[in-house]
Amino acid sequence: MVTRSFQVVLEWDPESRVWVTYVPTLNFLSTFGDTREEALANTREAILGYFEAAAQEGLAVPYDDTKAELVSVEVQVT
Repeated sequence: MVTRSFQVVLEWDPESRVWVTYVPTLNFLSTFGDTREEALANTREAILGYFEAAAQEGLAVPYDDTKAELVSVEVQVT
């Protein structure tokens, strides 16, 4: 068994009042949860589902993890 690590974007959605995750390497696979922990647990489950579906369809899963970076951009608004 191989352990793989994926960078996950985790953000609070104030409108839906849930934590939302995105996995950039896996076509921005996304899920959510009421708590951070639930969102990350759902993400682990979704990643496993992604691997199962890819195996059933004979599709390759990207091996290299996308290195995500969170940056701030300043914009002057008039």
